[in-house]
Amino acid sequence: MAPCLSLFFLFLITFSATPTTPANSLPTFFTTAAYQSSFKQAKTPKPKLPFNTHYFPQTLDHFTFQPKSSKIFYQKYLINSHYWHKGAPIFVYTGNEGNIEWFAANTGFMLDIAPTFKALLVFIEHRFYGESMPFGKESYQSAKTLGYLNSQQALADFAVLIRSLKQNLSSEASPVVVFGGSYGGMLAAWFRLKYPHIAVAALASSAPILQFDKIIPWSSFYDAVSQDFKDVSWNCYEVIKGSWEELEAMSTQKEALAELSKSFRTCKSLHSTASARDWLWTAFVYTAMVNYPTEANFLKPLPAYPVQQMCKIIDNFPSGATKLSRTFAAASLYYNYSRSVNCFEIEHEFDPHGLHGWDWQTCTEMVMPMTCSKESMFPPSGFDYKEFAEQCQMKYGVLPRPNWITTEFGGERIQKVLKRFGSNIIFSNGMQDPWSRGGVLKNISSSIIALVTEKGAHHVDFRSATKDDPDWLIQQRRQEVEIIQMWLNDYYADLRRA
Repeated sequence: MAPCLSLFFLFLITFSATPTTPANSLPTFFTTAAYQSSFKQAKTPKPKLPFNTHYFPQTLDHFTFQPKSSKIFYQKYLINSHYWHKGAPIFVYTGNEGNIEWFAANTGFMLDIAPTFKALLVFIEHRFYGESMPFGKESYQSAKTLGYLNSQQALADFAVLIRSLKQNLSSEASPVVVFGGSYGGMLAAWFRLKYPHIAVAALASSAPILQFDKIIPWSSFYDAVSQDFKDVSWNCYEVIKGSWEELEAMSTQKEALAELSKSFRTCKSLHSTASARDWLWTAFVYTAMVNYPTEANFLKPLPAYPVQQMCKIIDNFPSGATKLSRTFAAASLYYNYSRSVNCFEIEHEFDPHGLHGWDWQTCTEMVMPMTCSKESMFPPSGFDYKEFAEQCQMKYGVLPRPNWITTEFGGERIQKVLKRFGSNIIFSNGMQDPWSRGGVLKNISSSIIALVTEKGAHHVDFRSATKDDPDWLIQQRRQEVEIIQMWLNDYYADLRRA
């Protein structure tokens, strides 16, 4: 059977769990678009956003004093100061694995609440993504340059930039609250823990900080994806689960690739049946992640509750149709809901958001093992760290550090550790989001708060408010605002007493 796909962006968002069969090993991806290793980066029109663009002279290496450490690169950040005045809060988005405009366009919540807090909004791009390339076009050239791409350097970038910004604004008393979703949410939570003197609070949405080591079962992610479809329709779940065997059986036929290319309406002839499998797999996983209650265009243009729509397609198919033809029709909703595509570029997808640096991160520090259990709608599989490490060694010449994230940021026994150590962090999760299984789902203390919604998807609370938002989402955002307001009131009260 085909091995279990290992995801990471997203989250957008990948976490690396390399399959056990080398011939069938698949690219890793987070909340971001699929097939990163085969992506061609496409130039797409950038959204018009209510931000001014700036570039900060950032230090290459914050942690050594080698001659090259002080090299400067220009880090992009966006600012909206429309509602801000001196002394008012500064809300900072800790950028993810992609260009910063993408995240700004999909984090309307911060724009929505800025008038209430009179907040300055700052979106900082993550090093090695978007335009923030320390070595320009040679940034991905080798491990010698990519070695400066990691979460600790990124957090230090944020800290240095924020301090400089406050000094330049002559507003060093302004409290900073950091926001982030998916990997950005992980960074926001970690920033509050590592730099509590810079950020007074953090809102970490869909942040799977417990997805490492053996903190949660490795099958959790794909079990959750499967549950999303099972909750809508048992038949839908069974059809998808059975389609992989049909695809595998088809792959043994003489004209398999030609037949698949025709059935899947590919723009170019397929070179591997695994490409068709990956294409289907990606559609079901990402649709589960972005199962939003309203129409959205985060990863792709999709209708409200797209999992339901996919299952409706499968369930309404005429009897006698193959499971594979049903799953293709359902997956087409993900790739062509707008009906603007006449054929599918299955083996040559484009990367409009510049996400390919994530491959390096999953091969170094972001090691999140994933497996598929027998309960999953995906073929059962395990995780072979040795093989995964060999693939990273072959691609980059480096070995992963599977225990580094929990060594650097913690995660084991988090309830007991953070109860006495951390404060002022909101972890928000929606149980429709498969990444929620690696998130903090219970309150740890009175100031480390878990807000969990049963119907929420991947950082849905960060999306702009609409007239069609359900009551549970309106209430979730209201709680977040009230908690942040309480923490800011405490900060200003302490400032007045000082």
